[in-house]
Amino acid sequence: MLSKLEGIVLKTRAYGETNKVVILMTEEAGKIAVMARGAKKPSSRLSGVTQPFTHGNFLVAKGKGMGTLQQGEAISTMRHIQQDIEATAYASYVMEMVDRLVENDRPEPGVFHMLRQALHAIEEGYDPEAISLFVEWKMLPFTGVQPTLSHCAGCGSVEGEFAFSFGQGGFLCHRCFHMDPYIIRLTPTQLKLIRIFYNMPIDQVGNLTLKKETKRFIKNIVSTIYEEQSGMRFKSKSFITQLERTPLLFNQTEKQPPEE
Repeated sequence: MLSKLEGIVLKTRAYGETNKVVILMTEEAGKIAVMARGAKKPSSRLSGVTQPFTHGNFLVAKGKGMGTLQQGEAISTMRHIQQDIEATAYASYVMEMVDRLVENDRPEPGVFHMLRQALHAIEEGYDPEAISLFVEWKMLPFTGVQPTLSHCAGCGSVEGEFAFSFGQGGFLCHRCFHMDPYIIRLTPTQLKLIRIFYNMPIDQVGNLTLKKETKRFIKNIVSTIYEEQSGMRFKSKSFITQLERTPLLFNQTEKQPPEE
């Protein structure tokens, strides 16, 4: 049975001398593995369309076991992501999160749309670090962790001064600070941004510009949730850390957001 699927190439691995196993995140079928026969040959019509980051339409023959990739037509090869080391690093992290957290052969159209929007935003020059932060918060429920961010995790209040509590799994208002001696106090802007990252669709966030220290603060919170509460660590994050220690590789121009 032939199926035409819109998808994004998450990763590939060699299979024999000339073939590739391609992992696609698709809108209709979720995350699937397909065999691309001959795709390792430079002359193959499947060679270009099976490169990581490629967004395209794929014709897959399904039978018992792994499907076979018959044809592919690129919608975007994400050239900027391929050529810019910072964009590559953060886009790779976004794709690793999706690959690690989404189950095989289970349709997740919301995740596909988020991934597509995230990669195209990075491709179009939006802040890749902010985009990866957005995906980190959006993918948290797939780890089994759903922090309480709409109200106080202690008393349910929606008003007052707030802090983040790892022990209580979300926000605590000032009346409940006593419940956790290790709270991280939040400014109103930080509180608002965390809720934006967790709740808003990426296409509504727009060209979100953040100070470096703001991104670092929010990143430390979500990274701690992943590592300490879900036990997940990502290989691509170590590459990002190496790049951050080599500032000449990054464009250091930071746009300053209003009311920060």
